[in-house]
Amino acid sequence: MNPLVPLFILISLPLLAIGLVLYTDTGIEPALFYASVKTFIILGVVSVGMSVAAMKLSERTKP
Repeated sequence: MNPLVPLFILISLPLLAIGLVLYTDTGIEPALFYASVKTFIILGVVSVGMSVAAMKLSERTKP
């Protein structure tokens, strides 16, 4: 299993709670909520890409 999966789950739970508060709060601009979701998705894709690249590199350098 990819070592980022448990870390992703651990970080996702508080972020989901914060997102729920942002979404339900009437004083928060909806654009802020959608921007935070887009940022989280972009950072997630970048981290998965880096993890996959590191796994491929480590497999290639094994003797």
